[in-house]
Amino acid sequence: MKYRILGKTGYNISEVSFGGWAIGGSWGKVDDNISMKALEEAVDNGINFFDTADIYGDGRSERLIGKLSKNSKDKIYIATKAGRRLNPHTAEQYTINNIRSHVERSLQNLKVECLDLLQLHCPPTEVYYNEELFHGLSEMKKEGLIANYGVSVKKIEEALKAIEYEDVSTVQIVFNMFRHKPAEEFLGKAKENNIGVIARVPLASGLLTGKMNKDTVFEKNDHRFYNKNGESFGLGETFSGVNYETGLEAVEILKKIKPEGMTLAQFALKWILMNDGISCVIPGGKTPEQIRQNAETCNVKEISPNVMKTVAEIYNQYIKEQVHNLC
Repeated sequence: MKYRILGKTGYNISEVSFGGWAIGGSWGKVDDNISMKALEEAVDNGINFFDTADIYGDGRSERLIGKLSKNSKDKIYIATKAGRRLNPHTAEQYTINNIRSHVERSLQNLKVECLDLLQLHCPPTEVYYNEELFHGLSEMKKEGLIANYGVSVKKIEEALKAIEYEDVSTVQIVFNMFRHKPAEEFLGKAKENNIGVIARVPLASGLLTGKMNKDTVFEKNDHRFYNKNGESFGLGETFSGVNYETGLEAVEILKKIKPEGMTLAQFALKWILMNDGISCVIPGGKTPEQIRQNAETCNVKEISPNVMKTVAEIYNQYIKEQVHNLC
């Protein structure tokens, strides 16, 4: 495993880390025993940063990762998120008292006294202009309830606004072979300001594994079934906002340029890590084998400039028109 510094937090984290959405729910059938084995496999492969959220399985993912932390001999860092449980999920609901109550619940789920990293969970854009809320988060940091805080964003505008606040340490943003805009408009600015950047949805909800086709059937409790076109919680979250059929077409082209010695998923993850403005990628995984293959990305060779250029050309031809304005 290779490690990078997570911005202002100072944490030395695995460049391939763990995304905890799938073990909470919304990705089809999940088994807690297998999830624990996957989490243990992550630690065995040097992964030490785990991203989760209070809404993933209504605390299920947090509790599993909390159990891992308690039983692990190695230091692991846990980032959780708060805000999506607000009902209604509106800017007005993002008060420091509401977020505090969510933090207290996450502390119980994780069985810790202080969160390593709290992230606001894709709030409405107006929330980023709420100075009182960010001041309240800084107060919670002084109290010792959270060690650091950051944001998970949908739009680059939100990311740029968030890093104006001195105590914001990290930004989590969709960045992958089907989402190039952050590299053009945000990653350089984040690096200048010592902001840790966590690349979420790195495999475009599994599209970039190359294992799907037009006949793939998703379970009814899988967001790739019920949110394919953004019907439930936003267009940009499932398949990175890319039309499924168009994504499949682009994937077939990517397979043809994939370097030898790596899977398509490793190719996709390595493409992200070629940018030194990224602190880590957080692919999900429900089985030990998935985690092992993700972790092995660190050992594959760097992607040549010619191949990187071709990926950009594929994006411009197939994907850009659909997603560039989403962020």
